Amino acid sequence: MTSLPNYQLGRFKFRPGRPRPFGATVTPEGINFSIFSCYATSCSLVLFQKGAELPMVEIPFLDSFRTGDVYAMTVLDLDPAEIEYGFRLDGPFDPANGHRFDAQRILLDPYAKSIGGLDKWGESGTREGIYPYRARLHVDEFDWEGDRQLNIPLEDIIIYEMHARGFTAHPASAVNAPGSFAAIIEKIPYLKNLGVNCIELMPVFEFDELDNDLLNPETGETLVNFWGYNPIGFFAPKAGYAACGQPTDELKSLVKACHRAGIEVWLDVVFNHTAEGNENGPTISYRGIDNSIYYLLKPDGSYQNFSGVGNTVNCNHPVVRVVLLDCLRYWVSEYHIDGFRFDLASSMGRDPEGRPDPDPPLLEVLAYDPLLANTKLIAEAWDAGGLYQVGSFPAYGRWAEWNGRYRDDLRRFMKGDPGLVAAMAARVQGSPDIYAERGPHASVNFITAHDGLTLRDLVSYNSKRNLANGEDNRDGMDENLSWNCGLEGASDDVSVNDLRNRQMKNFLSILMVSQGVPMLLMGDEIGHSKGGNNNSYCHDDALNYLDWSQMSANSALLDFVRHLIQLRQAHPVLRRRAYLKHQPTDELNGDQFSESVSYHGAEPWSPDWSPESRQLAVMFCGPEAEEEEATADIVYLIMNAHWETSTFGLPRLPQPLRWHVAVNTSMTPPDDAYPPGQEIPLDDQLAIIVGARSVIILIAH
Repeated sequence: MTSLPNYQLGRFKFRPGRPRPFGATVTPEGINFSIFSCYATSCSLVLFQKGAELPMVEIPFLDSFRTGDVYAMTVLDLDPAEIEYGFRLDGPFDPANGHRFDAQRILLDPYAKSIGGLDKWGESGTREGIYPYRARLHVDEFDWEGDRQLNIPLEDIIIYEMHARGFTAHPASAVNAPGSFAAIIEKIPYLKNLGVNCIELMPVFEFDELDNDLLNPETGETLVNFWGYNPIGFFAPKAGYAACGQPTDELKSLVKACHRAGIEVWLDVVFNHTAEGNENGPTISYRGIDNSIYYLLKPDGSYQNFSGVGNTVNCNHPVVRVVLLDCLRYWVSEYHIDGFRFDLASSMGRDPEGRPDPDPPLLEVLAYDPLLANTKLIAEAWDAGGLYQVGSFPAYGRWAEWNGRYRDDLRRFMKGDPGLVAAMAARVQGSPDIYAERGPHASVNFITAHDGLTLRDLVSYNSKRNLANGEDNRDGMDENLSWNCGLEGASDDVSVNDLRNRQMKNFLSILMVSQGVPMLLMGDEIGHSKGGNNNSYCHDDALNYLDWSQMSANSALLDFVRHLIQLRQAHPVLRRRAYLKHQPTDELNGDQFSESVSYHGAEPWSPDWSPESRQLAVMFCGPEAEEEEATADIVYLIMNAHWETSTFGLPRLPQPLRWHVAVNTSMTPPDDAYPPGQEIPLDDQLAIIVGARSVIILIAH
């Protein structure tokens, strides 16, 4: 027999609830609501009929409903599908001491699994409303049909960084619901054909795309927050990315479909700040629940800004740590997410005073949490406060990093800067100078990412072109380490365009044979340009849309990338979990080959380490390749960043092995790259001519 409710307010019956789990949970008795606040003096639950402007009831949490600093109540006879809810908390308004309670505000539940008010892209509710972003319940009835995390070894991963909307929003995408999670499912055959086995989705936590008041000076149109690095809630998927109006189920369907295709799904996670901004920002959730707990504050109560956008989450406070751990556990257990990339992750390692903590509790607990044991953890190992930790990010044997030094050294080398040969030797073998104790799989190698120039623009612009962002070209990085190949911007000059195409292929070739984990930016495989804009966060247009009509026009580059990925997948020696032993000088002989890496110059076994050298060859050698009849797995990478053609002597191979050309970026398509097994044998096995500013990859068969 069910006991009678303890209390009643109008037609609403309620009783003391369970403190855990936090948030709203459907139970056999009703819906349990639980929220933490250390410094609030009172709290009430505000219930709305779904979509109604005004609440239908506000129920105070009685003193007996509070356990410690947790308010909890169970409300009976509610339909989870028909209500929205929030909390009203009262307490001191004392900014100097960190408190910003405002009893006039209805606050979003930090644990909201679904958020209303942002249901359709570009049609967000007004931010001036009584409660613009509304917590909703989510009852999980999704059938996973036995799905689970793929657990692909990190060293075998090839990442494709994409924007969930931008991937299919272009009219040429020819999908049923452009810009949606469902549309990505339609394009899985493209991803499979390309060869990537991991998509890294830019932020899909709920955010308000209309949270931008700047105007495009070129068109007069209001700009948006397209990228989504401004989270409103950490537990709710972006409703505007759902075609069916059910973002939770649609995102799960995407994950399940990707897993069936052998593709992992990673999320770009923004834990470093929230959409509440600085002192002048809106009060949405955390600020009104417990400002001094959730944010890093200065002694005067103002916000520390290690994120560059107004506030910084107090990640290593014990309570906040619980929220963030609960969040990742939720995405792994409920959405089967395979990995997370943490935006400005160094800010997550700061202590409550904002100082770098050498042993950050949050990073440690994430590394050792049993539910996250098979989940990839990738750090953007810097923040906007000047903390740069590439190679020194607290790893606990688990964390990998975006290797910013790989990006920078490769860009400098390929544009012809001197003194980079030794650095390139380290970068292509997985940066042992940076990750000596962690292995090459700790290095996520990339040339471009969402933040910065695209690959096409990297070889076309010396300076950023961000005027359309409405900030007088002040935003975005000033130093891009780019080179325009002689002319600024788009050009009809055949020689300039030939050089640009060759440079793009050079970058991609080195990326795909480097030890570590390669990451490809969406659109780079077809030479997508943003017209030199290196901070296109605010554009919901062609700058950020993948133009599917360019697949045909740039099919040669697309085929080149596809062949490079096939090459990487065919050669285990390129995907080592441990560093290869350096072999300083020797002749290859015998039927068995030790696993080793060696460096070469114009003469084999004789690299030129001088400051003026712009040439390097690297040989990766392993015992066997994946082909059934192979007796060795040997890949020879020749990089000539000099502006003159050069002849490279080749290491002698024992019979019956011969050098075959897999890639030669100085050749015109289709002779610039060959699929595995179709490489072209060299007539001269002792030397090869390497074109100016070009890369050659040889395979021993």
